[in-house]
Parts: sequence; C-alpha cells; structure tokens
Amino acid sequence: MQFNGLSQPYTRGQALPDLLKQRILILDGAMGTMIQQYKLSEADYRGLPGNTRFADHPGDIKGNNELLVLTQPQIISKIHEQYLDAGADIIETNTFGATSVAQEDYKMAGLAREMNEISARLARAACEKYSTPDKPRFAAGAIGPTPKTASISPDVNDPGARNVTFDALRTSYREQIEGLFAGGVDLFLVETIFDTLNAKAALFALDEFFEETGERLPVMISGTVTDASGRILSGQTVEAFWNSLRHIKPLTFGLNCALGAALMRPYIAELSRICDTAVSCYPNAGLPNPMSDTGFDETPDITSSLVDGFAKDGLVNLVGGCCGTTPDHIRAIANAVAKRKPRAFYRENAEESV
Repeated sequence: MQFNGLSQPYTRGQALPDLLKQRILILDGAMGTMIQQYKLSEADYRGLPGNTRFADHPGDIKGNNELLVLTQPQIISKIHEQYLDAGADIIETNTFGATSVAQEDYKMAGLAREMNEISARLARAACEKYSTPDKPRFAAGAIGPTPKTASISPDVNDPGARNVTFDALRTSYREQIEGLFAGGVDLFLVETIFDTLNAKAALFALDEFFEETGERLPVMISGTVTDASGRILSGQTVEAFWNSLRHIKPLTFGLNCALGAALMRPYIAELSRICDTAVSCYPNAGLPNPMSDTGFDETPDITSSLVDGFAKDGLVNLVGGCCGTTPDHIRAIANAVAKRKPRAFYRENAEESV
C-alpha cells in the first residue's frame, strides 16, 4: 500500500507514487486551447438546438468552458481522448473554473456541484477506455484558483479590501471536491496558484474532506510564477511557496502556465533542489501571441525540446502542457522524455523514504 505521508494509505490512485519513480509521467495539455478550435457560438455554449435547458438563461455564457460538460459533453470527451491517444498518463477534468465563486460570473453558481461530478465522469470514462495493464490512465480533479484573491486588494485606494473571504473559498472548494470525488477522480490537482491563501483554502477543504470521509487521494500542487521576479502574484518566491504548503505532503509539487518553459527553468531547478517530493512542470507554449492560431508561438518541437531539457538534467517527474499546447505538443513531449530517467526524490537519500 502506498502512503501519503499522513499515516494512511491512498484509497485511490495507489499506483501513482511507484509510477513516478519508474518513469516520467505525462500530464495532458490545454483544454481551453482545444475548445477554442471549435469556434463555438453563444448558442453552442447553451447546447442549442438539441439541449434547451439553458435557452433562457440570462446574460451571455459564451466562454464558460466548464458548462460544456453539460451542453457539449461529446466535445470534452473527444479532447480527453485526443490527449490520451497522444500518450497522457493523467488527464485533468474540465473543472478549472467549476466553483460557485467562479461561476457567479455567469450566474451559474448553483451548477458547480453538477459540473464537477459530470466532468469527472467524462474524464474517468475516457481513462477507462484507454487504460491497459502496462499503462493505466488517471483522472485528476482540476481545482483552479478562482478569479478572486484572498490576499490582494482589488481596490488600489483601499489596501485592506478583499473581494472574497477564506471561508467563502473553503466552502466553494469543498463543494467542488465532493462533486469531483463522486464522479470518480483518482487524484486532485490544485493548480495555477497565484495566491497561496486561495490554495490553502482549497487544501484545507481537501483535508476536511479526507478527515470526514476516511478517503485519501493523492494531491498535486502547481503554482504559477507571473513575472521575471520569480514570485507568484501574492508575493512569494518559489522556495517560500514550497515551504508554505509542504506540510500537505503532496504527491507532486511544481509550476505551470505563465512564462513558458524557457523562462520557467530556473524556478523548476530551484524546486528540484529543495522539494522532497516529485516535481511537476507543465508550461505554456511560450509567451502569449494573439496573432497565433493557438495564442502562443511554440510548436510541438520547440516545447518538447525545452521540456526534454528539464528531463535530461534530472529536474522533473511529471511533465505536460498548459495554455497553447495541444495533443501534438503532448505527443512530442511524451516521445522526447520516454528515454529519460525520472528525478530521484530527495527523501530517497534521506532517513525518511518516500
């Protein structure tokens, strides 16, 4: 049995710790980038004409990608399968913004629980279709940061102002977690963290859920460095970020999004040096470029070469792609790192083994 560092065995995703030691695992790429290629209209987001459930919903809902698991589930399933066919070991549920806090923007907060459960079922079904004894596939419940921040004032004239509270975030995340679990996810991924306090609300909700249910699932944590200062938006360096959350005993800890692989390298190298758990990295396809078809410039060859550089130097255990990456990027990354050995966990050289 695999333990999570909290004295109890995992009840799902038990194979993941050993797999991370055996080879570099592959995460999927961008969901939003793939959805954009469908050029969906407002009517498409509502599911019209076949699905009239949201025909009269007030306000525009175009762009609410999480709603598509209810109105266009076949599109989400197809994207999952494309990433699995490209070699992904882990795919993320389409739930990055599926919290009541985030869904308030579309007046759909009441749908959050349903969105998460259905999204998890779609991802789990895709994994079951592609899993083999030699290559099991896993569904990660994606938990995004929400559009609000508990640490930073939205009003330059009032530094003490906040547009969300810790308790509101915790409650919203707990609802998301329950939906994802009910839908069958194998692990949870708290990702694109720009505010450590938001992340702590999500992780607190996870801890409560585990404590109350007796379940224990692997938890992956991934932050985002927003500029060349090497800090997340709420001000922490990557070392401080790690030390703030290491008590969670995550399965993986790393970075995604933002800078692209080339600019992300020094921060991944730093985490590789200090983390006593597996390190993850799934960067954007370079810096944003609105003139590009995907919004980003890097081709699969470029992104995979950069990510392979991390693998070659023994910095990572799990890699994939974020904004601007496609199944072609993931296939190229998977092929490139297949010949590389995973990073040795720090604890393997310490008194406490992983």
